[in-house]
Amino acid sequence: MAPTALLPVPDALARILGAATPIDEVETVPLARAFGRTLARDLIATRTQPPFDVSAMDGYALRAADLATPEARVTLAGESAAGRGYAGTVAAGACVRIFTGAPVPPGVDTVLLQEDAIVEGARIGATEAPRAGRHIRGAGLDFRAGEACLGAGVRLGPAELALAAAMNHAQLPCVRKPRVAILATGDELVTPGETPGPDQIVCSNSFAVAAYVDGAGGEPIDLGIAGDSFAALERGISRAREAKADVLVTLGGASVGDHDLVQSALTREGMELGFWRIAMRPGKPLIHGALGPMQIMGLPGNPVSSIVCTLTFLIPLVRKLSGDPNAGADATQPAILGADIKANDQRQDFIRAVLTRDERGRTVATPHALQDSSLLSVFSRSQALLLRRPHAPAAQAGDDCEILRLSRGGF
Repeated sequence: MAPTALLPVPDALARILGAATPIDEVETVPLARAFGRTLARDLIATRTQPPFDVSAMDGYALRAADLATPEARVTLAGESAAGRGYAGTVAAGACVRIFTGAPVPPGVDTVLLQEDAIVEGARIGATEAPRAGRHIRGAGLDFRAGEACLGAGVRLGPAELALAAAMNHAQLPCVRKPRVAILATGDELVTPGETPGPDQIVCSNSFAVAAYVDGAGGEPIDLGIAGDSFAALERGISRAREAKADVLVTLGGASVGDHDLVQSALTREGMELGFWRIAMRPGKPLIHGALGPMQIMGLPGNPVSSIVCTLTFLIPLVRKLSGDPNAGADATQPAILGADIKANDQRQDFIRAVLTRDERGRTVATPHALQDSSLLSVFSRSQALLLRRPHAPAAQAGDDCEILRLSRGGF
């Protein structure tokens, strides 16, 4: 096979996302089960929030003009509490006791804080003249009925769910979760809990990939382990088709060694190859293609390589399939180097690093000494990937750098 030029990371991501069509299947999901889901349509407020003027503080609702002088007093006429407002209009020279969240009755224009009030039985004065409009949340301050408060493609986190609830939606229109089938490959692999043979190791990559897919709003489908044979791989591909997977992720066997059969097996099954080598470290051997409507992503077998490729390519693909308009957006952040680093070659580097703060409060990224792509323990102790662009010159501690922060769900 003739050598194939390494594809730059941005080009690879653009081609992966460009080949993906957002899922158009919509599911109605109960609000209580919609965390992490993606809205399929704009969500329109069915009510105004707050629906009426409400008090932002405990105190007295009155006309500011009635307490314009130190000696002025108003007469207490009643009370307004949350869920139980004052009935009627407050007359000039009167006030009502009011509590946080309570409706502000007609006839008043301010709330005098209780700590600023002079209370003389039913007569109320002020330590200083109140100003009109203070401590009142106007009707519709948050949103109004008919307003699109959440847009299609929005990922539903805690704040978004609270907003949907306040808009009075008990059911949400969500994109069907992208189905991502995950097939580990290799005779050397055994399932966790089994006793490995003398030449075997425990399969770990699939669990990280599945967790990242789930965290991105996809539905991971574990296809288990396929041995190094065309028959085993073809059975795995068949199971992915039966599961109606939107994406088939293979782990391992993405290179061109004698036992790297994944690309050949996929080609025999009809895969249209897009590309298979990327100018990145770790993670150079990565297969991308399509098998009918199913996207194919063949990740490297080394654990850290597969995780970095998952974060860089698979998670944006899941978000694109979910309808996220910002899938693949640049997630880099500025930081300061915590150690000297050598010049880079033609491959984009993703270097595991720990984060600290310097005396000026700046984020400092210090690479781990060991960067071998098999070292999961190093990855688990990392808070970021230090990004080194192709052909970046040598840099010293204290220089500016770019990082991709790591979290439980990805970048």
